Amino acid sequence: MPESDLKKDPEYSGYSYADEKQEAAPQYASDEISLDAAASEWHNLGFWTRNGCTPESFQRRKGPVGALNSNMKPRHLHMIAIGGSIGAGLFVGSGSALSNGGPAALLIAFIIIGVMIFNVVYALGELAVMFPVSGGFYTYSTRFIDPSWGFAMGWNYVFQWAIVLPLELTVAGLTVEYWNSGVSVAVWITIFWLAIIFINIFGTLGYAEEEFWSSMLKLIAIVIFIFIAIILCAGGGPSDGIYSEYWGARTFYNPGGFANGFKGLCAVFVTAAFAFSGTELVGLAAAEAANPAKALPGAIKQVFWRITLFYVLALLMVGLLVPHTDERLLGSGLSDSQASPFVIAAKDAGLIGFDSFMNVVIMVSVISIGNSGVYGGSRTLTALAEQGYAPKFFAYIDKSGRPLFSTIFILMFSPIAYVGLSSDGVTVFTWLLALSGLAALFTWGSICLAHIRFRKAWAYHGHTLDELPFTAIFGVYGSWIGLILIFLVLVAQFAVALYPLGGADPSAEAFFQAYLALPVVLAFWAGGFLWKRAGWLRTPQMDVNTNRRVVDWDRINAEKQRVAAMPAWRRIMHMLY
Repeated sequence: MPESDLKKDPEYSGYSYADEKQEAAPQYASDEISLDAAASEWHNLGFWTRNGCTPESFQRRKGPVGALNSNMKPRHLHMIAIGGSIGAGLFVGSGSALSNGGPAALLIAFIIIGVMIFNVVYALGELAVMFPVSGGFYTYSTRFIDPSWGFAMGWNYVFQWAIVLPLELTVAGLTVEYWNSGVSVAVWITIFWLAIIFINIFGTLGYAEEEFWSSMLKLIAIVIFIFIAIILCAGGGPSDGIYSEYWGARTFYNPGGFANGFKGLCAVFVTAAFAFSGTELVGLAAAEAANPAKALPGAIKQVFWRITLFYVLALLMVGLLVPHTDERLLGSGLSDSQASPFVIAAKDAGLIGFDSFMNVVIMVSVISIGNSGVYGGSRTLTALAEQGYAPKFFAYIDKSGRPLFSTIFILMFSPIAYVGLSSDGVTVFTWLLALSGLAALFTWGSICLAHIRFRKAWAYHGHTLDELPFTAIFGVYGSWIGLILIFLVLVAQFAVALYPLGGADPSAEAFFQAYLALPVVLAFWAGGFLWKRAGWLRTPQMDVNTNRRVVDWDRINAEKQRVAAMPAWRRIMHMLY
């Protein structure tokens, strides 16, 4: 619909996303330099300057606001999608989840969250291929839902990762204690903090390469564990271990598949949500890929395999090998790798060195998630500054393509990890976890809702689905499924927050430790509304043109014809890979 007609619409209230962009984006006094020109300038720099290792690299990049690098390769996106968010939530947090819910509840909860994530990522893929902008899912909320809610989602996501960073540093430091090193945990926290700073010196490429190799290690370790677990269940373990005779599925019978009944199942959801946190980073990284229209759809498809193979199958094996009554699981939370069911199973099997190998994998995983926190938080903060939702200096991007001040801001939260070592450290850790535990659910719900409303606006403005270069596999119905599941998980967690496991009496402290993310998000939303005075967007107000990708339809149509000519089995494989 033309702008003149739009303003005549009786539902139009004067606000549009395009107006927001125009007001927020600062203009350069000189002629505007395109993103391609900015990329060309980056390629003309010296090798060490491009990689952030010279004083010149810290100077402001010339060009439009948000001119990040586009040097992430398809292999980076694929590995970020399939293994990027595997960390303490899966390897360590699954221990407390197994103890609280039992092996059957563990599987059910992760499958439900997996179905949710599957639809969330496909919805995000459709939006990110069409609008490959920095800070993607926050800007989609601003564009298709409510600018105030977009403000809330952006800042919620920044602080989610800012809090996750010290949490992961603490876990990494405590992981080393598995070997009784005798060195203070504070020393290890400092070493890991410096390692993350070193990786971020190299900007996007540093994050991408670190994620590629750490994800490779995580995936190899999980595959090895699954094969070994199958052998152990069949009774093929060493004679000095407990799996030297047929083990089978005895843990599902004795002590049983469920612990604490339905309430136990509800208690597992928040751990499962934390374990899947970061899955959406593939959509954020797409803005810095060389060819996101080609690389992102393939990366999105990998999420199916991560959910089925690297979460569900691995946790099935864990549930078969470790009974939920094992006292070593008690109080594991996310900070003690010795309570990891992966490590416990390896130790009980009598496999010399395998428990230490799994502990090394856990240590690498939590450092990887900490690094992802710096990446995700800094890019979102930069996008907020570009939109006028954060101080303008956070939009500073240096010549090597780093959002410099945003990265420093996120890294400044790292010293909170030292507070966790004090006498009240457990309490601090619990409250930090409460802030980040449910935050991802609000992000995922916003992605689904933004996709639903985008489809509505897309049709309203006279477009068809054939004009979309990539579509979610289950369309808008998948987003509704994801949104409904997110709502049910929030309701389940609310019930557990009111009536904790173990029959404890309801208390305000227990409630907010389980549900603190909700009032935080509402506070951000209220702040955004007071700042921007913009509310729910009507369909005519939703902008489907700003920052829209120019699509090479000749290439896309040729690819569709090639796929259509494939045999049925090849088309199925193409859909899944």
